[in-house]
Amino acid sequence: MHAVFEPEILLERRQYTPQQTNLWDKLSLAQKFATSSLTQFGYDLSFIRHTKSGNIAILLCDNNTATISDDGEINTLHSVIIRA
Repeated sequence: MHAVFEPEILLERRQYTPQQTNLWDKLSLAQKFATSSLTQFGYDLSFIRHTKSGNIAILLCDNNTATISDDGEINTLHSVIIRA
């Protein structure tokens, strides 16, 4: 017997806020996989920056920032400036 998981149940278990849920829905499939891997290290999805080359997901963890391109490439040495 296979269990069927509803997206809301998975999101609730991951403790996403409503704002993060809205952001999650805007990520590409590759970005979702990359974001899931970074959340295991304490990163949180903060916002999505729209660029000519596609959407870039911005994740924060304490004083560290990571970006994830549309194709799921994680970059912790990026040129994105985060304003406080």
